[in-house]
Amino acid sequence: MYESDAGLLAPGRAGSPAETATGDSAFLQAMLDAEAALTRAQSSCGLAPAEAGRAVTAAAADASRFDMRDMALRARAGGNPVIALAADLAAAVEPDVRPYVHRGATSQDILDTAAMLVATRTLAPVLDDLARAADAVARLAAAHRNTPMAGRTLTQHAVPTTFGLKAAGWRALVLDARDRLSAVRQSLPAQLGGAAGTLAVFGAFESTGEPAPGAETDAEDTDGDTPGLALLQAFANELALAEPLLPWHTLRTPVADLAGALAFTAGALGKMAADVLTLSRTEIGEVTEGQLGGSSTMPQKSNPVRATLIAAAARRAPGLAATLYGSLVAEDERPAGAWHAEWEPLRELLRLVGGAAHDAAELTEGLRVVPYAMRENLQLTDGLIVSERLAAVFSDRIGRKRAREVLVSAAARARAETTDLADVLGDVLDEEPELAGLDLAELTEPARYTGCAGPLTDRALGRG
Repeated sequence: MYESDAGLLAPGRAGSPAETATGDSAFLQAMLDAEAALTRAQSSCGLAPAEAGRAVTAAAADASRFDMRDMALRARAGGNPVIALAADLAAAVEPDVRPYVHRGATSQDILDTAAMLVATRTLAPVLDDLARAADAVARLAAAHRNTPMAGRTLTQHAVPTTFGLKAAGWRALVLDARDRLSAVRQSLPAQLGGAAGTLAVFGAFESTGEPAPGAETDAEDTDGDTPGLALLQAFANELALAEPLLPWHTLRTPVADLAGALAFTAGALGKMAADVLTLSRTEIGEVTEGQLGGSSTMPQKSNPVRATLIAAAARRAPGLAATLYGSLVAEDERPAGAWHAEWEPLRELLRLVGGAAHDAAELTEGLRVVPYAMRENLQLTDGLIVSERLAAVFSDRIGRKRAREVLVSAAARARAETTDLADVLGDVLDEEPELAGLDLAELTEPARYTGCAGPLTDRALGRG
């Protein structure tokens, strides 16, 4: 039998930490962890014997004990895998413990909680990779603070900039992504609400009389809510997830926030990848990847594979996030279809971003900058790239209108004669007394017109 998903068509995430953290085994283990935590939490709140918590935790400790394929096939009957999981977990413990397996929970409680656990576990290596990328780009920005290159707008040379400033911009986006993912990761909540989000069933359970020291189990509460609320807190604490203000079966803010942060991260890394792809074109050659990919038919090619895979992830991520945002429209107290539509896109989004972050770390740590190519490319327009500077200087002396006329004429002549703008302007200065004394060599030197690129780079690198 073939493996269901070996990553053959997903080189962007194959072998990445995110792939392992989001696999079927990881999701199954997360569901088992949720079930075990629920029983332990009930034990700590006096709603289950202490031995039940220990027994379920032992039975749920190893996902490999369970037949995932059989569970998946049985999931078709109930529309989710938790029903089969709960039955198999109950069968794995002694008969006197079975009543405390999945006690009071609905399938969505377990699967939502498992999804938050998987996300938390996946984001840890993603954040590590983003930190690696940010550090690598910071080194590039510092090393090339004053390395001049052509700034390009709408695909054309515009004015000079520096590679340091470009790299500082990449780092700013990586740090923006880090901050968003870190905040979301800290806020990911457990899910526990019972059948319709009221926690009512937990108030109906008879106390075992064995609450953990300090546990709040006031069975005399007139609303019957204290056992449920205490259990919600204990459940979240067991899993090191945030305690939700409300059960969120149809209040999908956690998933939407996660989707938004992941999609932003993909886009932020995609911007860097797009720049690398452009700058590594044969005819530009201003950067190259440290680990170059080959071609199956053209032995001379060295392809920017890491940037290519990041760019692919950035193109797919918005569509997956859109599906998750669409699931915000969830009817009633538990939805039909909206919740179910989240599972695969959420996992794929975690995988895409995890793979992209891993590729970004490798890309930035190995990126090679080619300053001489940047210098050569600055001269491609024969000095026209500093026209903005000349216009400003000339306007102060002969007025904006005349300055424009002079420069438009000079630029046209330079292009027609395929000569340097400075040579043409030498004749212009002879005809315009007000421009006498200007140092054309200095004014037309691209490296002398990078503005605040250096200080801006310094300011960006000051961000922690």
